[in-house]
Amino acid sequence: MKKLRNLIAAAAASVLIAVPTLAKADKLQDILSAGTLRVGLLLDAAPWGYKDAKGEATGLDVDLAKLLASDMGVKLEIVPLTGASRIPSILADKVDVLVAAMGATPERAQQVMFSQPYAAVNLGVFGPKSLPVTKNPADLKGRSIAVAKGSTLDVWLTDNAKDARIVRFEDTPSAIAAYLSGQAETFAENSAIALKVAEDNAGKEVELKYLIRQSPAHIGVSQGEQNLLNWINTFLFYNRLSGKLSELQLKHFKEAQTLPHM
Repeated sequence: MKKLRNLIAAAAASVLIAVPTLAKADKLQDILSAGTLRVGLLLDAAPWGYKDAKGEATGLDVDLAKLLASDMGVKLEIVPLTGASRIPSILADKVDVLVAAMGATPERAQQVMFSQPYAAVNLGVFGPKSLPVTKNPADLKGRSIAVAKGSTLDVWLTDNAKDARIVRFEDTPSAIAAYLSGQAETFAENSAIALKVAEDNAGKEVELKYLIRQSPAHIGVSQGEQNLLNWINTFLFYNRLSGKLSELQLKHFKEAQTLPHM
């Protein structure tokens, strides 16, 4: 009986040791096994992601997501998101990765892991030629600035342009519409979106009035998914060397970019 009890105890101990190993998920292997990659994208932020005249999803992030799934050898499932729902969606496992014009910040890095950058734009305040260009945020005093609520730009303006009239909207299209209709003197966005606004609205002046900073865009994955992040960084490195990443930047941003490294 004593020998039997010892065997049972040993077996129970081995099960307890094995459980954490069995329970540990690996998102990369999950994706490969499922044969589908769920990518969270913005489809209201041209040229990152938007619907073309035929209603088809297009943009830099869309093309990058297609290349990501192709190189992984799986099908692509596009999950449309808003800026505010990006991180909550990956935390709730509604998406596998985020390719959604997302900048890396220390605060966000507490919730998601970021890849090396795949594009780099400038954040700034844009407006008509009649307004002066400035390097001093104090000069934005009294200016009405349309911005997407809760965005990185909204946070920066709140902290650094306290005397500006910040007009907050639910999303980027609403903020841009406010500028185009004359509800706001300026709007705060990244340079890629500002370029697209200028292209689509030839009669409206869109110039950089105040440069905030450079803002690289990164692919985001859930905390702890190091294997998936390693694969994505290898994917970006490979396609940077092959020239495919530069081709996408040229196609959508009109320039091949030299990217910073994390």
